[in-house]
Amino acid sequence: MTEKTTRRSTVGLLSVAALLGVLAGAAGVYVMESRSGNGAATQTADAGQCAASKDRIARLTPLMKGQAAAMAPVDPPRRLDQLTFKDGSGAERRIADFAGRSVLLNLWATWCVPCREEMPALDALEKAEGNDRFEVVAVNIDTGGDEKPRAFLSETGVSALKPYRDSSMGIFNALKREGLAFGLPVTLLIDDQGCLLSAMNGPASWDSADGRALVTAVRDGGPASP
Repeated sequence: MTEKTTRRSTVGLLSVAALLGVLAGAAGVYVMESRSGNGAATQTADAGQCAASKDRIARLTPLMKGQAAAMAPVDPPRRLDQLTFKDGSGAERRIADFAGRSVLLNLWATWCVPCREEMPALDALEKAEGNDRFEVVAVNIDTGGDEKPRAFLSETGVSALKPYRDSSMGIFNALKREGLAFGLPVTLLIDDQGCLLSAMNGPASWDSADGRALVTAVRDGGPASP
């Protein structure tokens, strides 16, 4: 990747999120080949359990604008609580483990330039808005060992994001089968019941006023009721 290309990508990340909403992830790095995965499950579709999320999605949709314009509401909302990955100790985690907390799930890799540029914004979002009701769950999908992604996070000063990993790319493959992941980065907004509310492919300035307004609305539960 040349310096000129990297500079152009950075400008796009900061200033044309509305265009990304139209292009649906054209600025992302597309994954041409993926491995078989590690058994990560796809979503458990349950219209009954996610029925309340339909109203929340309707109320959140007007907030998907500006720097968050690439986010698209899903219809119908569905459970993603069986998606799996590993935490920093190597223990298996599932989205179900975050019950009671809204999650901004982001898949990234060190070789993905838009992902790398997006990480400081995700880290700033977690520092500003993360608590026992919301977490940015950034899952690295580099194949191989943990050394490279850990070094990248350290070198770029990312300190609030936990080092979640899936070197098998199983979580990406599961989302790809559901038509949610076409490349990297991919970001999903999941409510405190494990129900998917919205998704996007491509980067965003998540620490912007638009990004923070969207995630805090989900975290605080305000848009879910009249």
